[in-house]
Amino acid sequence: MSTRIEGRVLRRGDYRYESRRREACWHAGVPDRYPEVIVLANNEDDVVAAVRLAREEGLRIAVRSGGHSWSGSHLRDGTVLIDLSNLRHVAVDREAMTGTAQPGIKGSELNAMLAEQNLFFPTGHCTGVSIGGYLLQGGFGWAGRDYGPACMSVTGIDVVTVSGERIHADETRNADLFWAARGAGPGFFAVVTRFYVKLYPRMRVTMNSGYFWPASAAQDVYRFVHEIGRQTPTEINLLCYRDPMTDGEPLISLNATAFTDTEEEAREQLSIFESCPARPHVLTTRLNKVTDIGTLSRYGTDPHCDETKRYLADNMWTHASFDDLWPNFEAMLKTWPPAPSHLVVFNWGGYERQPERPSMAYSVEDELYYGLYAAWTDPVDSRTYTNWVTNHMRAWEPYASGIQLADENLVNRPYRFVTDENLLRLDALRTGWDPDGLFVSWLGRPELRTDAAAADTEESPVAGPSK
Repeated sequence: MSTRIEGRVLRRGDYRYESRRREACWHAGVPDRYPEVIVLANNEDDVVAAVRLAREEGLRIAVRSGGHSWSGSHLRDGTVLIDLSNLRHVAVDREAMTGTAQPGIKGSELNAMLAEQNLFFPTGHCTGVSIGGYLLQGGFGWAGRDYGPACMSVTGIDVVTVSGERIHADETRNADLFWAARGAGPGFFAVVTRFYVKLYPRMRVTMNSGYFWPASAAQDVYRFVHEIGRQTPTEINLLCYRDPMTDGEPLISLNATAFTDTEEEAREQLSIFESCPARPHVLTTRLNKVTDIGTLSRYGTDPHCDETKRYLADNMWTHASFDDLWPNFEAMLKTWPPAPSHLVVFNWGGYERQPERPSMAYSVEDELYYGLYAAWTDPVDSRTYTNWVTNHMRAWEPYASGIQLADENLVNRPYRFVTDENLLRLDALRTGWDPDGLFVSWLGRPELRTDAAAADTEESPVAGPSK
C-alpha cells in the first residue's frame, strides 16, 4: 500500500522537527511528549497515507487541527501526529443555509467569510481556535445559548478510519460514528477531514455592555450573575484577573452581549445589569456598544491568551449557589497568579429558548460554566501554578456536575465530561471502529459515577435529552 505523502513529513531527530513540535502547541507550555513522526497533511490523500504509515510502523495516531488545546492533548509519545492545519477549504450554499468546512480553518476566519453573505455559525470565543477539535469536543461558542453547542449544527462528517478508508457519517450512514464525533473530543477514533454544517441568518444587532469593579465587589457581582444568569437572554462573560486599572490587584469584569434584531431590544436586554447591587461601586463602564463577534474576540478574549506564556486550564459545570462556591473563590483572590491568569464564568443552561439536544456523545452541561486559567513565564513555577489551578478546582468538585473537554485538565484531574452511559458507549464504539487502539484517547479517564452524588447532578438544567 502507498504511503506517499505530498505534505511535509518530519521524523524525530530531523531538522525542524522540534520547532514544529513546539508550534503544534499554541502556548509556551509545550508538554514533554514527543511524536515519532509529524505529518503536515496537504490534502485528504495525505491523511490516508499518514494513517497507513502509522499502521506500517506500529505507531499510534494523534490528530491536530489548530493546536488550541491548553493541555496539548494531541502531543503524544510513540505516535504519528497528523497535522490538519493546512486543510482549510470552505464551501457555502447560501440558498440552502448549509456549508462544508475542513478542520484547519479558524472559527474567526469562517465567520468572517460567512459575514460577507450575512450568515453565522457559532464559532469559538478565541480567534485562534480552529474548528476541528472545537467541534469534536462539543463547541462552546458565541451565541451558544441560542444554538446549543456548535456540534449540534454539524449534520455530517467525512472521515478517514483506522484502516485508511474514507467514509461519510451522518444520522443515517455510519450513525454511531457520527454520534461519537459530536462530543468525543480528543478521544475520537477516526480523522475528520470535512464537516457538513447548518448555517444561520446573521444577527442584525450585536450589542455589548461592560462593567469593571475592584475585587472587593466580587461577592455581590458573582451572586448577582448566579441569580440572573438563567433568566437573561444575554450572554454573560464574567472575568476576574489582575489589571493595571486596580494597580495589579484582581479586577472583576462583567461583559454582557445581546444578539437581537433591533438596538432597542438589545438595550432592553442589557438594562438588567444596571440593577446589580455592586453598581454604585463600579470603577468604569462601557455601555450599549454595537459591535460584532470578531471585535469581541480580539479585544475581550484574545488578550487573555498570550502565546508567550505557559498555561494550565481547568473547569466545571455547576448549578450551585454562589454562597457554596464563595469560600474557595475568596481563597483564590488572596493568591491570584500573574496576568493574564483569569477565572471566567458563562451563563448557559436553563434558558427557555435553548434548542432540544439530539442524541450525541456530548451530554454534560449545566446552568453555569466556570473556567480557571493560570498563566506564567518561568518553567520553575509550573508545579506551583499547576497545583493552584488543580487544587482550587478540586475544592469545587462537590458542587460540580462535570467539565467540558475544551478546557480539560484530565492529566491532573480526571473528571466527568460525558454521562456514564455515553462513556461506556464510546468505549464500545472504539473497540468496534479501532480494535487495535491505534488512535490515542483522552489524557485521563473519569471514574464511573455510581454513588448517590451522581444522582444529584446527573440531570442538569438544560433543554432536551442528551443520551
